[in-house]
Amino acid sequence: MTQAPAPQTQLTPLFVVETPPYTHSSYTITGMMRDTFLALLPAAFLAVWTFGLPAFRVMALSAGVAVLTEALWQRLLGQKVRVSDGTALISGLLFAFLLPAGAPWWLVLVGSALMIVLGKQIFGGLGANPLCPPLVAWATMTVAWPVYMDPAAVNLQSVYIEPLIRMKYFGYAALPPQSELPFFLGRQLGGLGSAQIAAVLVGGLFLVARRAVRWEIPLALIAGVLITGTLFWKFGADWGVDASHTPPPHWYLLTGSTVFAAFFLATDHASSPVARAGMAGYGLLAGALLVLIRIFGIYPDGAPFAVLLASLGTPLFDLIRVAPYGKRR
Repeated sequence: MTQAPAPQTQLTPLFVVETPPYTHSSYTITGMMRDTFLALLPAAFLAVWTFGLPAFRVMALSAGVAVLTEALWQRLLGQKVRVSDGTALISGLLFAFLLPAGAPWWLVLVGSALMIVLGKQIFGGLGANPLCPPLVAWATMTVAWPVYMDPAAVNLQSVYIEPLIRMKYFGYAALPPQSELPFFLGRQLGGLGSAQIAAVLVGGLFLVARRAVRWEIPLALIAGVLITGTLFWKFGADWGVDASHTPPPHWYLLTGSTVFAAFFLATDHASSPVARAGMAGYGLLAGALLVLIRIFGIYPDGAPFAVLLASLGTPLFDLIRVAPYGKRR
């Protein structure tokens, strides 16, 4: 006589592990994207005010292609279409902010589609991307079509100058005198949204106040820029660097996409560290790399590449943690 096997009971898992970012509050992904959209509005408005309808065309095309590409990808793979969370829309706007207002339509279309496919979905979607998707698209377009990514080359009729090109090839003295305030107000050639320094700063501080981003990363990145910029400004000549190519440290913040990268790109939740000590090291490294690329690199604006390189070290920065209380070192 054999004993009948015991009926198997289905166990209900106590925890389900999902991909980051994680949250333990009522602040949802949709709410975070809503706050980011509001933070981008001042810079978007000033970009249209400065560059006209071409700026709106770039932003609308980039955001629209990003949303459609993500919806199509998820539909083809049999996944639930989640474009309503707003992440694709915000990624499209962030990529558009890095583009010149005169960027051709095909460049915006290809870059925005590659951003979703190569920068996000191919790694598993939201929270699984090791690099900031808009930066992946920007780097791809910059390497493939550098002329069309140059604001000075595609905005020949603009009354504004590109300060990064002048400092790169003609030195700091080539900049117009008394030009700090106009540059701070966005009267310069550059990324159509990232060059709006004042508006980007207001939006970034709004995100920090709303706790949509951690303040440690922007503060550490700006500190890394100022520290490294001050060292080269004071001692660059002793290190064999041409003094005309080492401007005062505050010029690194007034030109290019430094402030935009600090608040909107380096703070990407999936590709940045989660511990406070790791955030500090990550931001300091990105800021130092930004200055080094501008001085020694071939690209005038080192902010996007600096954040990309620093993001590669995120797994190492995540290992930097404070020992628990009472644990022996």
